[in-house]
Amino acid sequence: MSIASADSNPVSVPAGPDVPIAQFFIPAAASLQERRPRTLKHGDTFAVFDHNGDALSGPGSPEGLFHRDTRYLSHLYLTINGKRPMLLSSTLRDDNATLTCDLTNPDLFDDKGKLILEHDLIHLRRTRFLWKATCHERLTIKNYDDRPRHIRIEIAFEADFADLFEVRGTARTRKGRHLPAVIEQDSILLSYIGLDNRKRSTRLSLDPQPDELGSDHVIYDLHLVPHETRSLFIGIGCDHAEATKPSHRAFFLALRDARHALRASSSRATSIVTSNEIFNEAARRSVSDLYMLMTDKPEGPYPYAGIPWFSTVFGRDAIITALQTLWLDPEIARGVLGHLAANQAAEVDPTSDAEPGKILHEVRYGEMAELGEVPFRRYYGSIDSTPLFLMLAGEYLRRTGDLATIDRLLPHIEAGLTWIDEYGDRDGDGFVEYGRLTEEGLANQAWKDSHDSVFHGDGTLARGPIAIAEVQAYVYGAWQAAAEIFRRLDRPERAAKVLTKAEGLRRAFDAAFFDEELGTYILALDGDKRPCRVRSSNAGHALFTGIAYPDRAKRVVRTLMSAPSFCGWGIRTIASTEARYNPMSYHNGSVWPHDNALIASGLARYGFRAEAARIFEGLFAASTYIDLRRLPELFCGLPRQRAQGPTFYPVACSPQAWAAAAPLSLLQACLGFDFDPTGLQISFNEPQLPSFLDEVILRHLLIGAGSADIAIRRSGRQFVVDVIDRKGDIRVLTTA
Repeated sequence: MSIASADSNPVSVPAGPDVPIAQFFIPAAASLQERRPRTLKHGDTFAVFDHNGDALSGPGSPEGLFHRDTRYLSHLYLTINGKRPMLLSSTLRDDNATLTCDLTNPDLFDDKGKLILEHDLIHLRRTRFLWKATCHERLTIKNYDDRPRHIRIEIAFEADFADLFEVRGTARTRKGRHLPAVIEQDSILLSYIGLDNRKRSTRLSLDPQPDELGSDHVIYDLHLVPHETRSLFIGIGCDHAEATKPSHRAFFLALRDARHALRASSSRATSIVTSNEIFNEAARRSVSDLYMLMTDKPEGPYPYAGIPWFSTVFGRDAIITALQTLWLDPEIARGVLGHLAANQAAEVDPTSDAEPGKILHEVRYGEMAELGEVPFRRYYGSIDSTPLFLMLAGEYLRRTGDLATIDRLLPHIEAGLTWIDEYGDRDGDGFVEYGRLTEEGLANQAWKDSHDSVFHGDGTLARGPIAIAEVQAYVYGAWQAAAEIFRRLDRPERAAKVLTKAEGLRRAFDAAFFDEELGTYILALDGDKRPCRVRSSNAGHALFTGIAYPDRAKRVVRTLMSAPSFCGWGIRTIASTEARYNPMSYHNGSVWPHDNALIASGLARYGFRAEAARIFEGLFAASTYIDLRRLPELFCGLPRQRAQGPTFYPVACSPQAWAAAAPLSLLQACLGFDFDPTGLQISFNEPQLPSFLDEVILRHLLIGAGSADIAIRRSGRQFVVDVIDRKGDIRVLTTA
């Protein structure tokens, strides 16, 4: 995975004519799947811990407490009488509010090897959460023995203040300096001054006052009578986090506020209850992950891309997440549109791949970004964010009827349309191409941005500028969306003009991209306009936006659902028949949940709901084998085997926003429901349910100022839609 992108290749590759040295990759030396870390997030702060609740430092370790792309705590290690406790359980609350780790003592011996404390007599519980740039922890220790026990609790800690790009494997020749620790009776301040002259600080505060506090450890000597419980409170604050002293009261007040904030945001979402309790768990986890990843911006809620590597603003990821959840919570789309509009490029800046009207790719706040050691402080190097932004604006209007918001966004919509014409289409051939403006930018700027993700049928890498298939589909969708916006704003001539452009692109796309022999759309056109004749999942995005002609759609569906492409868990990024197919690669044969969800929406658009349900069933089956029923960013595309789970990808992020949203999007695709906010109408068009669901109940499905509770039930081969309750003059229609 590229450090620069939420969607890039995590494997280091040698430099060559197509792979410059100045690219950024995550070394695949440490498997996240092997670690199965526990993650927490609030705002611009996230944490990665192991199952014991520790953060173990070392080469390749992603663990620690991070704030605005810097690791503020790199090591946290708890021991009891000098030994690591044994794990009993490690649990995240269903709403992701807290991490609870239950531990116990191992057999403990004295210096002569004599057993002095038998295992399982001391219980330790670590309860931890994040709130306002602070990690709050309560550590309770209980003696279950029938005699008094003397217990020494030691917590070792360290703050390396490493930039996130360093943690991910980018070497630095120069670094800032660490300041001497400032030790007080019940707190310690660790500080670092970076080469950007910014001071970053971590404060550990403790209650009660410890028996010993050093620059890298804290010790409590506890005497516990039988069945006595003691509680220790620890606060780890980043920079100028609230300096509230940790205590029983402060801990529970902060916990109350954290849970309340999560409930307040997730309460906007439609609730989902089905006949399958395992899917209910998966759906609850999806919703919880989405709202944990949500960060409040001045313009509204904004989903950060994922943990651990992408807990920041990404344009493409947030737009697609907003599209996937538009039926569930339109406020997400409004927040994404507003924030991206506020950060739209206004001038040409080659170092950030910025051009007027272009929509943001990524924002970073760390030392390396501030110094320009990586070009991603405010980076615009994605070819698809701008047309996707326009598509989201149109879909938001269609879902909500909120013309006032769209009217405020109109200058940004116009700027995006101008960017497509003046900068997106580099050579005037009618297609949008990408090519970085400097050698430091991303080489591949579509969602499959691995160094080897765009190639010819013989495996030769394509040279740019590259016109990738799905981007043409997005541009078509953008122009369709713009036409609807202009129509609603009573600008019929402008609407007609962009519709004409859309139809022209549709014809040109069909002529240049559909390959009769392959039975699908090609992957791309290279810089010489030579077709990359490769069967890929990219073709499915042509169905998602509607650029495909219906007779072409049938053949594309057949190709996508054939054995070389559909592995049983989902559709592979590249079919197994292709030269660079590798099911363990990042983009050349793996399965991405969000990719499959978009394709399934496209299948449903053309009436192939049964095929969409097959994709839904495959991804749901995969989730039943995954920790917390949480779909990761991707997994390997090896064929599905009877009574076996999927093969995991070692450095896939989890949770990842658009992966979390995938099951929710798949549910809409299968049920075929749509909204008419003007007529206050919810319609279900030929609803289907996958084989694992017999009933779905949607509560608090919003439309206009009202809402409806609706049940969809299987009845033989038919499906019955029943309105349980409604608030407002809402109509619900069904077409068989």
